[in-house]
Amino acid sequence: MAESLSTGLGEERETEDRERDKKPATAAKNKEKDGVTETLGFSDKNGGSRGKKSNLSDLSLVRFITTELTRGYFLEHNEAKYTERRERVYTCLRIPKELEKLMTFGFFLCLDTFLYVFTLLPLRVILALLRLFTVPCCGLSGSRLLQPAQVCDVLKGFIMVLCYSMMSYVDYAMMYHLIRGQSVIKLYIIYNMLEVADRLFSSFGQDILDALYWTATEPKEKKRAHIGVIPHFLMAVLYVFLHAILIMVQATTLNVAFNSHNKSLLTIMMSNNFVEIKGSVFKKFEKNNLFQMSNSDIKERFTNYILLLIVCLRNMEQFSWNADHLWVLFPDVVMVIASEVAVDVVKHAFITKFNDISADVYGEYRASLAFDLVSSRQKNAYTDYSDSVSRRMGFIPLPLALLLIRVVTSSVKIQGSLSFMCVLLFYLGMITLKVLNSIVLLGTSCTFVKEANMEEKLFDPPPSVASSRANSRAHRTKHVHISPQQGSSVPTNTAENAAPSFPKSDSDTFLTTPDEEDDDKIINADTGLEDGGLTHRPPKKDLLEIDRFTICGNRID
Repeated sequence: MAESLSTGLGEERETEDRERDKKPATAAKNKEKDGVTETLGFSDKNGGSRGKKSNLSDLSLVRFITTELTRGYFLEHNEAKYTERRERVYTCLRIPKELEKLMTFGFFLCLDTFLYVFTLLPLRVILALLRLFTVPCCGLSGSRLLQPAQVCDVLKGFIMVLCYSMMSYVDYAMMYHLIRGQSVIKLYIIYNMLEVADRLFSSFGQDILDALYWTATEPKEKKRAHIGVIPHFLMAVLYVFLHAILIMVQATTLNVAFNSHNKSLLTIMMSNNFVEIKGSVFKKFEKNNLFQMSNSDIKERFTNYILLLIVCLRNMEQFSWNADHLWVLFPDVVMVIASEVAVDVVKHAFITKFNDISADVYGEYRASLAFDLVSSRQKNAYTDYSDSVSRRMGFIPLPLALLLIRVVTSSVKIQGSLSFMCVLLFYLGMITLKVLNSIVLLGTSCTFVKEANMEEKLFDPPPSVASSRANSRAHRTKHVHISPQQGSSVPTNTAENAAPSFPKSDSDTFLTTPDEEDDDKIINADTGLEDGGLTHRPPKKDLLEIDRFTICGNRID
């Protein structure tokens, strides 16, 4: 009997505890419901059906507007989201400063390469020709007549001389009047076609010149092999001449736009730059693609400056070098430059915003360009710096320099000894400017390389795609014909020979784009072994190893 009473009391206590636990939860739910209804303005004050009737009577437009005016929210509940949005705004505000730093540095790099054609290249050609005629007279049969760099300089000099003689037969005045007679729409279409053709010529032109340089300097066993230089040389001359003609037509079209009365053509040509924003902003960009686009923008801006200089020279010649006419051209020149800068800033700001790229990446781009300059100054450099800039930016100075020489010689008449003295002083001034610019650029580049911790890469061998492919094919052939007796010693030897020598410093991870999903997998392309065999991870694609142009559709092979 006592046990049954105790059992009953225990059950009653458990029931009471359960009810007691349910009351706070029910009260909380009721409170939430009351809060919701109170927020909406329908609080149940009297309770029951009477409260419902009173709530229905409280429905009014004034109460709804009052609730809308007094309701609040808390941004700190989503702190991460708003912090990210604020950082994006700060990044967009930093883009103009960082971009212009890169553009300024790249501009002086292009200027250094452009001045090299007028200043040091003629002197190097003269020294190479003197060596070519003096070495056989001295009886030095064992030594080479010309070094590879001197051979390339002589070829550049011959190309410039031949193309200039061919350009002298092109009538600039007839081309100007022919273009001026076209309608505005036709000129707008022609200008767009010229821009596309210029990019295509630049992308293929440096390959033609590189093929000529390598064909002329590669070791040859037979004398008959030297004949192959002739078709490459003729192809290079044809390319430089056609590219110079194309740039001349582009400069003439711009000159017609400057001299038009209603300035409609100039406005249309400037608005064409803003179409570039639509074609690039809404695309997906990685760091390497943005680097190529930045190089292309540097080249385009420098080329536009030279075109504006040519337009000013032609107009000043037509007005007998009257200084007052220069102030007439000044507003249009400023308008073209300002539109170009504005388009570049807006384009890069939104590309970095949509692709979540930090503004610090432009500092990495400067370091990469500086590395090219510093590495070209080494004793065992494998390329000239002017050619390195041409490959990196797609800026080939020979056609542009040829056109500028053609315009200057036709616009400025040199007569008398005083004129020759002025030309000599001007040439010495250009050499001084070239030397000072080179010294400042070299010091600045060394600073950028040190800040990026890339000194160790200067002592690494230059990347060679062809040699690495040849080595991989050779090793692949060796692995296919492995005998059973050599099976025990293959892994150690292939591990040393198959993998190319890449930098081992901490700077390997610098200036790299994050690998894709395939980079997380370990593959062995050389040996073809499975997971149990020899494997290695493919190296990341470094900005320093990219040798493609943005002008080919922002592609990275």
